[in-house]
Amino acid sequence: MTRVIGVRFRPAGKIYFFAPGKLKIKTGDKVIVETARGVEFGSVVTGPKEVEDKQITQPLKQVIRIATQEDKQKENKNREKEKEAFGICLEKIRKHGLEMKLIDAEYTFDNNKVLFYFTADGRIDFRELVKDLASVFRTRIELRQIGVRDETKIRGGIGICGRALCCHTYLSEFAPVSIKMAKEQNLSLNPTKISGVCGRLMCCLTNEEEIYEELNSHLPGNGDHVTTPEGLKGDVQSVNVLRQLVKVIVTLDNDEKEIREYKASELRFKPRRRKRDAKLSKEEMEELKRLEEKNGASRLDDN
Repeated sequence: MTRVIGVRFRPAGKIYFFAPGKLKIKTGDKVIVETARGVEFGSVVTGPKEVEDKQITQPLKQVIRIATQEDKQKENKNREKEKEAFGICLEKIRKHGLEMKLIDAEYTFDNNKVLFYFTADGRIDFRELVKDLASVFRTRIELRQIGVRDETKIRGGIGICGRALCCHTYLSEFAPVSIKMAKEQNLSLNPTKISGVCGRLMCCLTNEEEIYEELNSHLPGNGDHVTTPEGLKGDVQSVNVLRQLVKVIVTLDNDEKEIREYKASELRFKPRRRKRDAKLSKEEMEELKRLEEKNGASRLDDN
């Protein structure tokens, strides 16, 4: 076990571990640490705790110091300089006629490097742009291509729920999202209904996936054969997952058919296995393929 603190460098960003050493550090403190890209200013989001060695990426770097007032002022100045750097880079991109969309500019705390984040449809030859920027800023320049999910995470926005985007407020890392999760939750496969601001499948589809898997495991599927409490045979017309109710088309003694609603616990049927890959019809499979080709639903753009 190793004693560490968790540090975050941007809102809802990934949490990195550092050794606190003999410093008395608590959650909410600002610290100066050395990272792979230089000296950085970060916020402590998890206080000192013991974690297993396998959770740590070696070598574990120590905290340089708790941020002073001068450090905080320098960080604020860097944020202002980033706005200016963003404008300059935007102008240079136009000058070189590059097909790229600038997303953000970021200075390392020690001003040893300026990072520019951008999106593009393909690979971009930005070597001349880097030379041009280096002559302006007189420091190391790094251009980093990111995906549409990362773009949305950086910029933020409002989701269809009316709240600030999860990825921009609290979601540290992207979880795998599958369109079959939408099917499991009986959601429409209409891309406009299940896609987020980034154009990819909404991350919140994972929030209730586990409970829907559990609830669905106690329900028959549409079209399944069931036996009612009265001993009648019937086929499932529809199910209400949250209420655990099932509408059944039963065949009466006079061969007439009637739709009746039962609690799932009252019916006898072969239970479904708990799994993520809910069965899709041929039409739904075709819609799935179209959606994945359009939105890249089967993959994520990680940092």
